[in-house]
Amino acid sequence: MNKTHNIGIFSLVAASALLSACSTFQATPAAPEPAPAVVSSVTEEPPVVTAKMATARAQLSQMVALQDRLYRIAAPLLINNADLCRTQARNLLGFTAKNKYSYSGEFVDAAEAVLNYGDRLEVASVLSGSGAARGGLRKGDALIAANGKVLPVGANAETLAAGILGPLASSSQSLDLTVSRNGATQQLKVPVTRACAFKIDIGNADNVNAYSDGQRVMITRGMVNFAQSDEAIAYVLAKDIAHNVLGHAATTKQAYTIGSIIDNLVAARPDVSMLIGTAGVKPMPQDLDAAADYLSLYMVARAGYKVDGARAFWQRLATQYPASVLNGYTANHPAVAHRLTVVDKTVTEIRNKQAAKRPLIP
Repeated sequence: MNKTHNIGIFSLVAASALLSACSTFQATPAAPEPAPAVVSSVTEEPPVVTAKMATARAQLSQMVALQDRLYRIAAPLLINNADLCRTQARNLLGFTAKNKYSYSGEFVDAAEAVLNYGDRLEVASVLSGSGAARGGLRKGDALIAANGKVLPVGANAETLAAGILGPLASSSQSLDLTVSRNGATQQLKVPVTRACAFKIDIGNADNVNAYSDGQRVMITRGMVNFAQSDEAIAYVLAKDIAHNVLGHAATTKQAYTIGSIIDNLVAARPDVSMLIGTAGVKPMPQDLDAAADYLSLYMVARAGYKVDGARAFWQRLATQYPASVLNGYTANHPAVAHRLTVVDKTVTEIRNKQAAKRPLIP
């Protein structure tokens, strides 16, 4: 997909000078013609890509691929469960936007080289089934204006644009977006989508864990690699979405601690020394964990995923990464036997409702 980052397209044009000479007839022999001028062209050398830059580009490619996968898996969980998310449901546009300044250090170069990002915000992902998807918004569209308001560019564009788009989405049923696509300006009407308003992030760490701070859900790279299948990843995402819905970070007074971990691990190069020991995270109480398991399985089923494999996944996770593995999922959620009992009962309950064609309401 070709990506356009600015309203105008800048071209580098090489101009050549044409030299002409007039000769006058003379009786004496004409002076020899001067040798043709040699016109040299200077070819600009490509920028040197250092080993550090090459590593950053590879890392960014991996990060973006994982984030896109999480966003795709999370889409039905967020949209199909809006009525279960209670006060956390919002009118959303259903897309994310970034520019090169969404990253720092050598990752700015990587964002330019790998993602073709520039100063202008560009659609990074579109939530499947959202108003943005229905309105025709595409990954790579450059954002120019919303309801006639010019959207910012530059270093603080992401934050400033959120301050414009958020109120517009909450107060209307659709937005008129002006975007640039393949060099042409287009007008799109983007309906809002009622969905659970939780940010979904990939954590750049290899510990097998997931975190929720009441507003966000983060699943680590290590957990994605362990889970492997989309369905298994959905179990993990739904469990932490359920913790957020039920307010467990606030109940256990861990919102700040877990929020700090999320802030750290979403960075391109996190400080993994923060994960030494328990990282300050207290084990989730048994009753709260069981309540999140119950709600999460309904969310999984309502999103169109199968619940049958939930027990086997959580059992495999607890076996391979027991509570003795610090900063692993089971260390933070140690009541495995009780949780599996609740999972079994909930799966049976959901199957019976599905067979009777009854609403999947917990």
